[in-house]
Amino acid sequence: MEVFAYLIPYGLEWLNLIVRWLHIITGIAWIGASFYFVWLDNSIRPPAPGSELAKKGVSGELWAVHGGGFYNPQKYLVAPAELPKELHWFKWEAYTTWLSGFALLTIAYYFNAQAMMVDKSVADLSSLQAVGVGIASLVVGWTVYDLLCRSPLGKHDFWFGVVVFALLVGAAWVLTHFLSGRAAYIHVGAMIGTIMVANVLMLIIPGQRKMVAAMAAGGLPDPVHGQRAKQRSVHNNYFTLPVLFIMISNHYAMTYRHQHAWLVLAAIMAAGVFIRHFFNLRHKGRVEWRYPAVGVAILIAVAVAIAPPPPTARSAAAGAAAAAASAAPASQFTRVQAIMAQRCVSCHAAAPTQPGFAAAPAGVMLENEAEIRQNAEKIYKQAVQLKAMPLANLTNMTDDERAQLAAWFESGAK
Repeated sequence: MEVFAYLIPYGLEWLNLIVRWLHIITGIAWIGASFYFVWLDNSIRPPAPGSELAKKGVSGELWAVHGGGFYNPQKYLVAPAELPKELHWFKWEAYTTWLSGFALLTIAYYFNAQAMMVDKSVADLSSLQAVGVGIASLVVGWTVYDLLCRSPLGKHDFWFGVVVFALLVGAAWVLTHFLSGRAAYIHVGAMIGTIMVANVLMLIIPGQRKMVAAMAAGGLPDPVHGQRAKQRSVHNNYFTLPVLFIMISNHYAMTYRHQHAWLVLAAIMAAGVFIRHFFNLRHKGRVEWRYPAVGVAILIAVAVAIAPPPPTARSAAAGAAAAAASAAPASQFTRVQAIMAQRCVSCHAAAPTQPGFAAAPAGVMLENEAEIRQNAEKIYKQAVQLKAMPLANLTNMTDDERAQLAAWFESGAK
């Protein structure tokens, strides 16, 4: 029975690895296709009036060279005169990315909600409540976004973008008041990903099917379907950089552990939108350096704003702990080792005892003096500067204990 209890988290760790790998592969395929077709749309040039291409209904074309061959993509204003025998549909890249992403969310967060989603200093939720908040955010996010698209606001691109950005920032604010910062970030990303895949599933592909069906019946496709699909495709394009940041955000506790984590996320997402807009304009032949300049300026401002305070700016408690530690250096490490044993070793061990962990996070083990001293800088950064560890403060490390860790490190980790 004991072996079985150990194999469950180990098996989940392998499942996490395989599904994460699949998610990255399919995500690259989806986002790569999205980037390519937006680039293509922005880069094609209209044919000469009266030319054969213009008579065929081609709205634009371009020539490209890649992989030792020449390519000549053409886009029709509505549709070609005849339906081609083979027509490639770009849909499974999106569907598989979302399915693998939701599976990963379930494995990494929902199966271990108390450790990964609940922060009792934010809200004392049960695992079921935390998971419910996460899933509800995906449903509500898509519903509100879709209603906005169908409203008169959807016809005004700029103001629509402002309102949707405000929706995402509001979601981030709400989620950081219910879930741990890390889980809140991931669910904002999952909300964006759900909107993106629902655009493909609910609007883009059905619209394309109607166009193909009309041609198969010998009729002319209604261009409104293509217009709606293009609108949602452009929205997805602007979502990509924010969602890619969120996918890697779990590695950077300095962002999601900040007391205003929602505002940090809002600023980074805005920077991503400005940078993406630069590339979209550049593909149309307009080089507007002000957009990446604004994006980079925002990122620099965020980095400065969330920088941890220097040791001299620490609290009086930390100062007192430092004074006591310097007076008794021998007992200082003994106390640090006791803190590690009580607050950290349940996860950071060769055989973790904390439910849901099959191996030490990031491979960091803190079971003996050599391991603690070897990882002194990591302990200081994660437990003192960022307060990212223990995860969601699962083992209730106190501010006094963090101060003692700070005093030990700042006095040379002796």
